[in-house]
Amino acid sequence: MSTADEGRQWPDEVSVDNARTTLLQLLARAGVPSGDARELIGLVEAGALALAHEELSGGDRSAPGDKGEAYESGWLDGSGHLLEELGAVAERTLLRVVETDGEQGPDGEHPRAGRMEVELARVALTPLYLSFTAVSELDPEVTEEVLVAVLGTMSPRRRAVYAGRLNEFATAHRARLERLFAAFGPGSAITVHGRYSLVHSVTSIAVLERLVAAPQGLREEWDAAELPPAWLDGLTTAWNAPA
Repeated sequence: MSTADEGRQWPDEVSVDNARTTLLQLLARAGVPSGDARELIGLVEAGALALAHEELSGGDRSAPGDKGEAYESGWLDGSGHLLEELGAVAERTLLRVVETDGEQGPDGEHPRAGRMEVELARVALTPLYLSFTAVSELDPEVTEEVLVAVLGTMSPRRRAVYAGRLNEFATAHRARLERLFAAFGPGSAITVHGRYSLVHSVTSIAVLERLVAAPQGLREEWDAAELPPAWLDGLTTAWNAPA
């Protein structure tokens, strides 16, 4: 084999498919259903493409060498078209995962959140919650029911990127969230397991984000799920408490 052949080589289609199949089999042995595993792998693939597009789009694109204005103009046009196609590939990959174009159904409602969508939200929320407060023994343990209601306000496409939205919300409102958990959360003087129960759950940050972004939709999903109205009212009161 020549030195060139031994140099850098990218995984070909067969190798990538083999790696995907191997991962699916390993996850199946761990008890992860194939549909859930394929969804996770698809999200990672779409995300890798999207991050590559973002990195390349944000860089300083300039033609290599000094070969004249015409060459540079053509090079920039060509690289711009390639970036557009990379973005389109990332978009198509994501749409294959969520199996929807992000629009509502004919009844005006979004499809019910699936198990993997709920788990993705739970995994994103736990470290965010623990960055503000500690695990509470008063956690009402209704994580799945609450997250199904929260995710019901979004299209599957938006659910796929909800972890990023939660992080943005927590960053933008950090001071307010710190005050809320200090005043109403674990370790505060308010420990009665009642209207402020949801402050003791990791789902509180997701509910607060929806209270800000889609309050009407959240209340509709909340009522449909038959969750305690007092929990939502108590969280709203805590959020609006004066500094």
